[in-house]
Amino acid sequence: MNTQTIYIGADHAGWELKEALEEYLREKNYNVVDMGNRDLVKDDDYPRFGHAVAKRVVTDEGSHGIVICGNAQGICIVANKVRGARAATGFNEDVAKSARTDDNSNILCLPGRHVAFPEAKKIVDMWLETAFSGEERHVRRLKEVEDIENQEFGV
Repeated sequence: MNTQTIYIGADHAGWELKEALEEYLREKNYNVVDMGNRDLVKDDDYPRFGHAVAKRVVTDEGSHGIVICGNAQGICIVANKVRGARAATGFNEDVAKSARTDDNSNILCLPGRHVAFPEAKKIVDMWLETAFSGEERHVRRLKEVEDIENQEFGV
């Protein structure tokens, strides 16, 4: 049984995709934690869901997050406001794969209005099944990102 925890959250524009992915991931034996919105609310806002997922991911070692809004950008921006979050948009399998191999992303941001469920499953599978390469150049770059976080957010 897969015991990896996946925190998932979405606003109204990503809610249906979130619900479908949540069921799909549970069928694959992931421990899925829904961070909201639990019901479709047409005028909800993405920041609280992106923030909630990012906070949990950075405090639960080995977990990952998936966040969804209309174009993936807004929820990605807010997730990256949390120190230690490495949220990346994944609009196709190749981008999702490199977000893991090169950037060691721990949160996948999906565009709910632009990716259908069958494609989203492929993107999520690629992202979850891909490991960080650990190549020196990528480690170096992530250290630079961490240094910037420390400068901006304090140590």
